[in-house]
Amino acid sequence: MAEPFDPAGQLTLNDIEIGARLAEALVHHVRKNGAAPIGYAELLELGRFLDPHDAAMARAEVLGIAAKLRFVSAFCLEGGYPDLACLAVHPATMRPAPAFAGDWEAARGAVAAFDWTPALAALPDYVRGARAAVPARFKPRKERPAEVSWYAYFCAHREACKNITSGDKREVVNLVMAGLDPETALRRFLAAKSAFEAASS
Repeated sequence: MAEPFDPAGQLTLNDIEIGARLAEALVHHVRKNGAAPIGYAELLELGRFLDPHDAAMARAEVLGIAAKLRFVSAFCLEGGYPDLACLAVHPATMRPAPAFAGDWEAARGAVAAFDWTPALAALPDYVRGARAAVPARFKPRKERPAEVSWYAYFCAHREACKNITSGDKREVVNLVMAGLDPETALRRFLAAKSAFEAASS
């Protein structure tokens, strides 16, 4: 029997677009710094530096990076490349996401030794395929309508939203902009925040 569809676990168009930018940023990083790891915040800053006019990249938050790195790992797995995402590390532990399995030193060495030119050439086609797989129900919204939708949900569900800070709100709105309804956006955000905090210890 097919697994039930879980919109909170589905990659969005935003995850794919930012994930592609992060793949490019990681290649830039590895060409300059070899196997050295890079923190989540620093990776986002590098992505912004490489594409300063990308509005979605400018809005990207550390607490939303896990899904983007999941896209990077999936791209590398599909192409038979070393996992670029292993270079991205949690700021508290300076280690990759808990989902990473294997010899980290060897994985980073493989990334550093690899010729990424063919992979970058293949990335646009992979992005097109990933975009085509996003459910049609995930219709992106502009920032203002997304904020209005989130605020209406927030006002009607203050108890459920009581721990959402102004900083948290930015990532929740990003998720609503990506096409999630506010309830699903909140659920996905809280799961991501919990995983991020758990990885800190």
